[in-house]
Amino acid sequence: MKKTLTAIFIISLIFGCSNDEDSPKPISTSINKIMTLGASRVEGSRPDYESFRYSLWKNLIENNWTFDFIGTQSDEASYPSFNGFDFDIDHEGRGGWTSGQILDGIGDWLTETGPPDIVLFSSPGGNDALEQLSYSEAVSNINSIIDVIQSSNPNCIIIIEQMAPGHSKIMTTELTNFWNQIQEEVLDIAENKTTINSQVIAIDMFTGFGDNFLADDVHYNEDGAEFISDRYYKTLINLLD
Repeated sequence: MKKTLTAIFIISLIFGCSNDEDSPKPISTSINKIMTLGASRVEGSRPDYESFRYSLWKNLIENNWTFDFIGTQSDEASYPSFNGFDFDIDHEGRGGWTSGQILDGIGDWLTETGPPDIVLFSSPGGNDALEQLSYSEAVSNINSIIDVIQSSNPNCIIIIEQMAPGHSKIMTTELTNFWNQIQEEVLDIAENKTTINSQVIAIDMFTGFGDNFLADDVHYNEDGAEFISDRYYKTLINLLD
């Protein structure tokens, strides 16, 4: 699709990891409103580990796309400006949150941000696996999260990860089984939840991903964040207006 010549951002002046008690951010009027949704791999925690959001943002800026990251959360970490722009800090990532917690919150978050055009659904069920929660309940929650997003915007494009693994030293038999199952499940979810107006797209984040991309047991280092963001970008360029 044709690239645009400018990038538009709405940046909140109120910073904080949680904005539940703060004044809501203005609802974006940009085209290509992108919500990054998930847990700590979305949130990031510089300098300890990276989110893919900054690297993805730079890719989009460098290639002159018009877009706006939206979310009720703000990133307090320090990020260098790029091509004359300050990093768009809005996101919807909460460290440690399970699929059930995300499901409980997603409706209110969407009301506050307004409907996104695109959702990047990171590592679905990852914390459920780490906490040894029910696999079937995680799958049910993921499907319901997508239902809520599509109810907010029936034309929303949802990109859902076949998630990158944790470090090999933590991949027990139980965790590996959960991870293998969810990778296949995501393909089925994407097929079953796609409608005439709303694409749900599975994206492979595991092929080629290794321990060298991790800062700790589960979180990305800078190389890992760039690996994930490049996968997202290659998909997004075929979808952005």
